[in-house]
Amino acid sequence: MEYVYGALLIHSAGKEIDEGNLRKVMEEAGIKADDARLKALVSSLKEVNIEDVIKNASVQQVAAAPAAGHHEEKAKEKKEEAKDEKPEVSEEDAMAGLSSLFG
Repeated sequence: MEYVYGALLIHSAGKEIDEGNLRKVMEEAGIKADDARLKALVSSLKEVNIEDVIKNASVQQVAAAPAAGHHEEKAKEKKEEAKDEKPEVSEEDAMAGLSSLFG
């Protein structure tokens, strides 16, 4: 994950995401950079427009937020309905249950 963070940091600085820049960021963060991971990340990001990805990710989060609130409200309503459906137990029934326990 730190490699992706490093790549995002390089991108936000307006520099090219390449192995050299990413290695520098990793080393400055105190992380020993793995050559295979550097190469894999840099090659996978070559054709990616990072600005579009960030923009689309934030739009999806905003769109999902109202839906999450709606689901929580529905769950709360269901709990209240279930709570209302509990049968009433008379005091005599409760005492009979207790006396059967203690005998």
